[in-house]
Amino acid sequence: MRPWEANIRRVAPYVPGEQPKGEKLVKLNTNENPYPPAPGVQQALDQMDCDLFRKYPDPAATVLIKALSKAYQVDEDRIFVGVGSDDVIAVAFMTFFNSSKPLLFPDVSYSFYKVWADLFRIPYETPALDEEFRIRKEDYYRENGGIIFPNPNAPTGLLMSLSQVEDIIAHNQESVVIVDEAYIDFGGESAISLTEKYENLLVVQTFSKSRSMAGMRIGCAFGHPDLISRLNDVKYSFNSYTMNIPSLILGAKALEDGRYFKETLEKIINTREYAKKRLGELGFSFPDSMANFIFASHKDRKAEEIYKALRENNIFVRYFKLPRIDNHLRISIGTDEEMEKLYGFLKEYL
Repeated sequence: MRPWEANIRRVAPYVPGEQPKGEKLVKLNTNENPYPPAPGVQQALDQMDCDLFRKYPDPAATVLIKALSKAYQVDEDRIFVGVGSDDVIAVAFMTFFNSSKPLLFPDVSYSFYKVWADLFRIPYETPALDEEFRIRKEDYYRENGGIIFPNPNAPTGLLMSLSQVEDIIAHNQESVVIVDEAYIDFGGESAISLTEKYENLLVVQTFSKSRSMAGMRIGCAFGHPDLISRLNDVKYSFNSYTMNIPSLILGAKALEDGRYFKETLEKIINTREYAKKRLGELGFSFPDSMANFIFASHKDRKAEEIYKALRENNIFVRYFKLPRIDNHLRISIGTDEEMEKLYGFLKEYL
């Protein structure tokens, strides 16, 4: 080892989903929305004055905060924004999880949580999901330095009721609880309303899934003004200009078209429910997903074998070679046409 290497921080990095190149691909591996953003986003993009780009963006992200406040009926001082929900959660880890007590999150969950905990040297424990991949709320009735969990969970897609979510918060009012709602719009009830009741609750959402803007990197959090203030203190301590001007303008525009948003969600939900039927007929089993993906295993074939066969035929799904879930495939919900290609290949292959 060279002398300077002794002082390098070493972590096992998060492995993002593959972004394959080429034409005629069926890309069902990163939970992207298969439909374009609201039409107003394209109109705003066409009208954007590039002279804006020579100036720094508004560090307070005012235009986006105001749009979020209007869309969600939440006071502006209860909203924080960042470069995707990953950025928002990373800032929250740095801000709130500085205890010698362990951070708690499920053993099967968003794999970035472990990466952040290791990177920021946060002790953590991972209570195991039950045999049906459900969070056991009782596992969180103990001393901790903070809690985070997705709802619906990823990669399982299973949803906790709002009453179950509140039960975890109510049992942990001495630490910050983060509910990661990346997929909540596809079938659940948000915990944002609970931020009025619990000062220690932070609810995180993203524009990457339901709002079709993964490429713009927009995330937000809702919580008590004191939590939001502390998040901004940390943000301004290392990068005041986190969000670029196009993201601020186009993100605000995406929130205006409620009708298009609901129509797109309805299409994805209908396709998901039909996919459950078709995949079930093909011999797959899966938790009852309320997200925009299905977490499936086959009764006869190994998940890794199916994954490789799909990939060789330009159909991309997500495979995790990890304990407990190494015989499952996470299949994002695409357009009806994309899903038919998946069903057709699987029928022939199986």
